[in-house]
Amino acid sequence: MTKELILTGNDLTLEDVIAVARKGQRVAIAKDAEEAVKESRKIIDKIVEDERVVYGVNTGFGSLVNVSISSKDTVQLQENLIRTHSCGFGDPLAEDAVRAVILIRINSLVKGYSGIRLGTIQTLVDMLNKNLIPHIPEKGSLGASGDLAPLAHMVLPMLGLGRAYYDGELMTGKEAMKKAGIPVIQLEAKEGLALINGTTVLTGIGALATYDAIELLKLSDVVGALSLEVHNGIVNAFDEDLHIIRPQSGQLATAKNIRGLIAGSTLTTPATKDRVQDPYTLRCMPQIHGASKDSVAYVKEKVEIEINSVTDNPIVTRRGDVISGGNFHGEPLAQPFDFLGIAASEIGNVSERRVERLVNASLSKLPSFLVKHPGLNSGFMITQYAAASLASENKILSHPASVDSIPSCENQEDFVSMGTTAARKARDIVGNSRRIVATELMAACQAIEFHLEAKKGVLGKGTQIAYDKFREKVNVLEHDKEIEIYDELEKATQVLMDGELLAAVEKEVGLTIQY
Repeated sequence: MTKELILTGNDLTLEDVIAVARKGQRVAIAKDAEEAVKESRKIIDKIVEDERVVYGVNTGFGSLVNVSISSKDTVQLQENLIRTHSCGFGDPLAEDAVRAVILIRINSLVKGYSGIRLGTIQTLVDMLNKNLIPHIPEKGSLGASGDLAPLAHMVLPMLGLGRAYYDGELMTGKEAMKKAGIPVIQLEAKEGLALINGTTVLTGIGALATYDAIELLKLSDVVGALSLEVHNGIVNAFDEDLHIIRPQSGQLATAKNIRGLIAGSTLTTPATKDRVQDPYTLRCMPQIHGASKDSVAYVKEKVEIEINSVTDNPIVTRRGDVISGGNFHGEPLAQPFDFLGIAASEIGNVSERRVERLVNASLSKLPSFLVKHPGLNSGFMITQYAAASLASENKILSHPASVDSIPSCENQEDFVSMGTTAARKARDIVGNSRRIVATELMAACQAIEFHLEAKKGVLGKGTQIAYDKFREKVNVLEHDKEIEIYDELEKATQVLMDGELLAAVEKEVGLTIQY
């Protein structure tokens, strides 16, 4: 990918975030945006020159707003801000998350409402384009006044401080900047606050989780359709006439997806007088998967608003005013990311129940635990245990973070969003649910082998492609001694993550999360 993504501050998409964060697309600032940034900076320079007292320019921060700072100390004030706010904890954010964070921060700043110098933003652009990754501990943000602690860690290498990864190696920020050929900078009035005050980290983490959830929702339809065929599922439950009279978008989309996936299958059946309906995990896929689709579609809408927003404080208006407000508050994303976690958790929950149906001989009418010689071989017995463990963990993680608040900053910041916690939880839930769906995929393909061996029928238009793609990477389990099942589950999970299976199926049947 060589074409640069031109950042205007107004039209960044979720797909753009993925292209930059995970595929290494380079970025540049639009010329109009450069001019807006310069005009905004002139206003800050005039404030400093006139010695007007303005929050964040020549005052203390938070509850120290009434402490005035002399003009000779404004530069030191900004560096002190970064040094003292970089107090995060825990594992470092993954490379793709950090790249998403830097991208979203740049896109916010180039709108020209933050009073920052163009050269300071360009330093972030250079870091992104040269893949210099600041070491950012993932914990420590309240999600208001923005992601102060993690964003301070992002800024440290710009000043020749902190730590960063370059060429995959962790080193001092100063050394990383030198090796990348990026000059370190000195912050001027308001710049430190402009860099760390905003919802950028929670939005970056949550944006990636949202994209992954969209992919997972499509995959859950594919895998659910394979499970349906294992059980010779009844197709009437997916008839369009049933769903148009309850026209929930996600429900309509799921039913349409399933119909496309199983088209031409001889492993499914119409309802008969002896067999009228399937259990909920099969029959109600449109309603269950669809509800999660609707939630995730809502979250995506909120994410795409936020990645094109100004979220720092104070903001510099076009007319020259500096307004102290609350755009740094993460509540507009905290609640959606809690919804995202719940939506992804439900996909894991229903998938785990289908895993149980696959490995349970009394429900599947296949050999216990999907091996030809159960007893000597345990087969897929413990895969359901592991999936159940993840589903249970998801239920705990699904408790909303946004309903909590602990006041901070001498009670000046007396109601916070905990939005970054919501985003991190959603990310973890999506990962857990992906593993559960990978387990279902592996079990469903194993179960299909018994049908194929007995020549009991053929798979559908979409499920056949999914099965073939899966078997390119993951083998049939004949005997326990032939494999280490963890390794096979890892392969199955990678099949879901690398995108090839989904792309092949989408090309054939056109999967969607909205109708």
